[in-house]
Amino acid sequence: MIRSIAAASLIVALLLSNAGRAAEHGSAGPSDCKVTGTATDIVDIQQVMEAYHHAVVTHDGAGLAALFIPEGGTWLKVLSQGAYARAKGESAAVSKVRSGSYAEFAKFVSGSKMSLDPKHSNVRIQSDGAIAAVYFDFVFLIGGKEENRGSESWQLVKGDDGWRIASITYSANPREP
Repeated sequence: MIRSIAAASLIVALLLSNAGRAAEHGSAGPSDCKVTGTATDIVDIQQVMEAYHHAVVTHDGAGLAALFIPEGGTWLKVLSQGAYARAKGESAAVSKVRSGSYAEFAKFVSGSKMSLDPKHSNVRIQSDGAIAAVYFDFVFLIGGKEENRGSESWQLVKGDDGWRIASITYSANPREP
């Protein structure tokens, strides 16, 4: 009986702790961020997200590239059904899934003359201390205008030098021309 009460108390404490971490560290507000993991890992991962945003906004391609594992990673863009249908109408050879790289994106960020601003919402972070997954909705603004929107997923790994992004996969709903 005492073990049951202790176990129930521990579960309630963990649930309240996760809710408290979401409220304390949610980048988009308490109800807009769901987290699973240690408070330190969640804060560190959120700092990677903030550094990513800062690098994009300030056109710091080198700073952006430093957030990724140096061994490379996966960068996939998946067109929404509507975007795919429009693109297919322009060229029958278009692919629904397009691969790229963080290096290409960093080059774009560095070379862009327009203001860039990725907006993230509905952020969910899960981590076991060695790997992490971040999932969120995004709107990407170029020159103050919405250029793309969708959902995005990051896979992160924690190495000797802290958390780094291993892959990014995102759905694309680009603005119609």
